[in-house]
Amino acid sequence: MKHTFPGATRALIAPLGLLTAAVLSVPPAAAQSASRLPVTPAQRATAQQVAAQGVPLSALAPDAPDQYTVRRGDTLWRISSLFLKSPWRWPELWGMNLQDIRNPHLIYPGQQLYLERLGDRAFLRARRGADGEVGDTVRVSPRNRIEMLGTGPLPTLEPHLIEPFLTEPLVVDDDSFQRAPRIVALANQSRVLVAKGDRAYVRGPADAPLLKQAGDPTEFRVFRNAKPLKDPVTGETLGYEGHYVGQATLVRGESEAEEDAGAAPAVRPTRWPANGEVQSEPRRAAAPQPRALPVPATVDVISSKEEMRAGDRLLPEPPREYRNYVPRVPEVPVDARVVAVPGSAVRYAGQNQVVVINKGLQDGIESGHVLALLSTGPKLVDKTDEARGLMKLPDERNGIAMVFRPFERVSYVLVMEITNPVQVGDKLVNPN
Repeated sequence: MKHTFPGATRALIAPLGLLTAAVLSVPPAAAQSASRLPVTPAQRATAQQVAAQGVPLSALAPDAPDQYTVRRGDTLWRISSLFLKSPWRWPELWGMNLQDIRNPHLIYPGQQLYLERLGDRAFLRARRGADGEVGDTVRVSPRNRIEMLGTGPLPTLEPHLIEPFLTEPLVVDDDSFQRAPRIVALANQSRVLVAKGDRAYVRGPADAPLLKQAGDPTEFRVFRNAKPLKDPVTGETLGYEGHYVGQATLVRGESEAEEDAGAAPAVRPTRWPANGEVQSEPRRAAAPQPRALPVPATVDVISSKEEMRAGDRLLPEPPREYRNYVPRVPEVPVDARVVAVPGSAVRYAGQNQVVVINKGLQDGIESGHVLALLSTGPKLVDKTDEARGLMKLPDERNGIAMVFRPFERVSYVLVMEITNPVQVGDKLVNPN
């Protein structure tokens, strides 16, 4: 029996046996979006193999629970880490419950998961029989239970950690940034800054004016002070990260207007022979030819993180994507370095923070790739040696990170687990 409470809060009051069935119902929109999430043939093959064989007990987390009820706020990463030593071994977690959860992207709050150990293998199920074995029937005593229903399937990771980096930073080459349309004037001439609700005027380069035509972008992000991202190993500039200040929408495109034909009388010098003095007398010049003057495009500021000003650049709003990530090990060898830690004067990154690495799409990096973090071993003087020679300590495993936004030559990575703070120059490699 389902009730609706004030404030559009949905709850379920039902016998325990009906709870799982109710929570497992999939909203059509969510199911359609989730069905588009990537599952590679290799991942599917691994899942099917594990579905038949289970996983070895040695792959389980030391404190893996016998049963777990999915809660609001859970993530696929967290649930994977409950049962497996390596959370990124997603295909194996999926395979462990392939019969009951055919789409791992559709795991909902309220669902119950049961861990079954048979010999030296383990299986994960979504239901359990009355005698403790896995089965189709659950016997319980009738009682009421109240459980909040989630509004959608669980995300892979906590969305709020990466949301700003999905909507704000943009990495482009220097030419693209320098050729981007720029704010040239404000509608309110008495001000030097604009914010949400204000109007500004924009011009593109001479050979690419900002026009409003069918098929052209009308939504833009506004950036300032493109910062070079340099490879800590080679010193090469990999791209430029624009400093995000807000969003604007195009109201009118650029055009031209004729200059006013009226002009002040021309003046010519005349020498009078009587005293040799030079005086001036008005003379009506020929009517000037009208010329075309550029009229900037008009934009309205629809959101602002900081106030905008003349010189800020506009880049088209990228298409929105369904934001979910499949944790997996890269299929290509990775040897990356931390390029930057986003933030003003920030040197170190901790757990649930973001770093930029020097590998991207051209290197085979994709969203969802999981990498092991290594702290770079410092160089020290060997004080036990009379020669006092210089030595370098080994690089040590420091944690796990996951790629969530790759560009052509760099990628944004979320630090998932960490022992010591991450800094520029630290390594990222394929996890074991």
